[in-house]
Amino acid sequence: MPEESSLTPPAAGPVGTWLGGQGFDASPLGPDHEGVEMLGVDPAALPLVATALKAAGFDYLQCQGGYDEGPGGRLVSFYHLVKMAAMLDQLEALAGGNGPLPADVHPEEVRLKVFLPRDGALSIPSLYGLFRGADWQERETFDMFGITYDGHPHPKRLLMPEDWKGYPLRKDYVQPDFYEMQDAY
Repeated sequence: MPEESSLTPPAAGPVGTWLGGQGFDASPLGPDHEGVEMLGVDPAALPLVATALKAAGFDYLQCQGGYDEGPGGRLVSFYHLVKMAAMLDQLEALAGGNGPLPADVHPEEVRLKVFLPRDGALSIPSLYGLFRGADWQERETFDMFGITYDGHPHPKRLLMPEDWKGYPLRKDYVQPDFYEMQDAY
């Protein structure tokens, strides 16, 4: 008979350990399939954690997006941060600024995830003030999943018409039978 194994939470990686040492609360989620450290963050703590990471060298927002965990699951907003200046310093040191980096040299990366209950408040603070590249990315996540970003300077739909009902990438979305285009003139 197979032995029952207990589920142990993932250990904190280097970024999670550093954040914990600085007094920030970020839950380790383990690495993704490429080894990138993932951290769960409460919505209210997101701006503080992101500011601390930017001050520690994570100066580039590579990607922001969202996803739906499925029926009864949560909606998730994620931010993928990279230490770009440190990687450029490595390039300068290794190749004299000319030529590609060796294949085994990778930038330090971390992914922050904010989990929101489907039936709760789908609102988190915007990181637009910290990373200007979050502008259209947060708008797209709002447009497709209905997650609002408090403090965003342009909180409106990006891909769908302004009067569209629902959020097309949510698993519980029901596609309308038709959409009548309104005359723009």
